[in-house]
Amino acid sequence: MNVLIADDDPHVRSAVRLLLEDEPGIFIVADCATADGLVERAVGSESDVVLVDWDLPGLRGGAELRRLSSNAPGCRVVALSGRPEQRDEALRSGAVSFVCKGDAPDSLLTVLRRLGVEHRLAGWR
Repeated sequence: MNVLIADDDPHVRSAVRLLLEDEPGIFIVADCATADGLVERAVGSESDVVLVDWDLPGLRGGAELRRLSSNAPGCRVVALSGRPEQRDEALRSGAVSFVCKGDAPDSLLTVLRRLGVEHRLAGWR
């Protein structure tokens, strides 16, 4: 499963990368710090999953997710945020899951493992 990390905090990007690098079947194919070019980067890197900071500079929530979904229909978005109250908005906007940055790292791994099973069953790219 190809994963793109989109977060403006370099420490978060690095921590997520370190967490996922040893996870079997997960490949970090790109990262970015702003919403500018997020859709193009996701399509260009053939991302299956985009881990996106819901407070990413320039992210317009649903609008960007709709663009992503129309340009990369197989790509799934997992919203990340330090503010758990953003969960409902992210899910209404099209994210398949939401992980609070304050949750244990295993929360993100559980979501990605579930998506990995769906990935194999559905024969994504």
